[in-house]
Amino acid sequence: MSQATAAPTLNPRSTSISTDPTAAPHATTPPVVTLPAARRALAVLRIAISLVFLWPVLDKTFGLGYATPAERAWVGGGSPTQGYLSSLSGPFADTFGALAGPATDWLFMLGMGATGLALLLGVGTRVAAVSGTLLMALLWATTWPVAVGSTNPVVEDHVVTALVVVVVALTRAGSTWGLGGVAERVGVPAWMR
Repeated sequence: MSQATAAPTLNPRSTSISTDPTAAPHATTPPVVTLPAARRALAVLRIAISLVFLWPVLDKTFGLGYATPAERAWVGGGSPTQGYLSSLSGPFADTFGALAGPATDWLFMLGMGATGLALLLGVGTRVAAVSGTLLMALLWATTWPVAVGSTNPVVEDHVVTALVVVVVALTRAGSTWGLGGVAERVGVPAWMR
């Protein structure tokens, strides 16, 4: 057998990237996490973190009586952001307080709702990771946890939530118990899955 016709040998640790133009353009990629139990655990994490985004939307829209009383519900004319943004303290309080209004209400509710829905359905998790991280960064800044007297100025719940959303997207957790695998099989671009 000549050197030109010999089958190439690959380092088992290297990644083979196909340059064959006849290869299927929408072939599914192998899973990032291969253990079935770990994939299911990530799917549960994805669904749980989706509720972190969806719950405030439901509570603020309908005034379910948890963080938002019925008389301040958005459907009853209340503002989802006014009360929170006007009660802030810290170096950015005036800046965030000035943002309160109908446009901010819509942006906040649509951002939280769309991020939560994407995570719940398991499709669009990469976009949800970006939007979720941005939302959590803004909420982190409104709470200003680095102030003296805060409970944990380094790793608080907004930071952890942002990290979880990124892990969910990077591990393609939407492929298990979600529509991410379906989106991949029908050829949805990777950034949209």
